[in-house]
Amino acid sequence: MTTPQVLRVLLNKFKIENSPDDFALYLVHASGERVKLKRTDFPLVLRVMQGPCEQVCKVFLMEEDLGEEVTYDVAQYIKFEMPVLQSFITKLKEEEDREVQKLRRRYNYLRCIIEKQLRGLPEKCI
Repeated sequence: MTTPQVLRVLLNKFKIENSPDDFALYLVHASGERVKLKRTDFPLVLRVMQGPCEQVCKVFLMEEDLGEEVTYDVAQYIKFEMPVLQSFITKLKEEEDREVQKLRRRYNYLRCIIEKQLRGLPEKCI
């Protein structure tokens, strides 16, 4: 069954009268990663492919406009406490500052080379 077919069956089973277009199916992993299923996907097959443990991955029915996809990269940080997240931000800021300094040094070096080359050219070429 495709995603729209599964949606209709679930809505009928629980006697929900809203349109199936108001809902979407999501695969939600234990990590917090949330992936919206496409209309062409086969939700039951996708769930079986995740393995027998229901804790690894579940299929959720959510309102279309409420669910947003959460990638694995983001999901892995959701469970951290604020102090840990703040330390991540601090480390990333330090790394960003180092990269900016490296780019500035490189820019200044290349500017000096260009200026030297320009000084060496005859006046009419400039």
